Amino acid sequence: MIEKRRCGWSVSDPLYMEYHDLEWGVPVRDDRKQFEFLVLESAQAGLSWITILKRREGYRRLYAGFDPELVVRFDEARIQTMLQDRGIIRNRKKIESSINNARRFLEVREQYGTFSNYLWGFTDGKQVVNHFENLSKIPANTPLSDTISKNMKKRGFQFLGSTIIYAHLQATGLVNDHLVDCFRHRECMKQ
Repeated sequence: MIEKRRCGWSVSDPLYMEYHDLEWGVPVRDDRKQFEFLVLESAQAGLSWITILKRREGYRRLYAGFDPELVVRFDEARIQTMLQDRGIIRNRKKIESSINNARRFLEVREQYGTFSNYLWGFTDGKQVVNHFENLSKIPANTPLSDTISKNMKKRGFQFLGSTIIYAHLQATGLVNDHLVDCFRHRECMKQ
């Protein structure tokens, strides 16, 4: 049996491998999934992605299935409950920013019909396909992520700098950064 070639970052943990093989780089046009990744990516700031993946179920539970219309209603009592739960990163600023970001998310959705319309508008609805041959060539941010991050900050989003936005674009398939010899590179282009 021939082993499938994967991006090198994904082979260190079975959870990473599953995430890589099934989700990372798949174009997302579903708003709830977009909101989920915004929450998770902003929670990841300063931490490793595996730390967040291991707590993903906790986030799903505490963030009402990532329904932004419910998250905007989170009050101080809910924040206190979240701060006591080991199922997520217990950082008050990150939790408060995610509630703020839910408000901003809904404002964008009101203006553009969907948050996905807004985000994909930066790429004219097309996936940016890169052709990197090794991980060291993949940037931490790009002019595209700079532009989106600045626009989101202007709209009042928090904890979503250019590096986090670039990770979001990779995760949600607006950017295909699977290495060219990875079996998912071509698959994600077809979706």
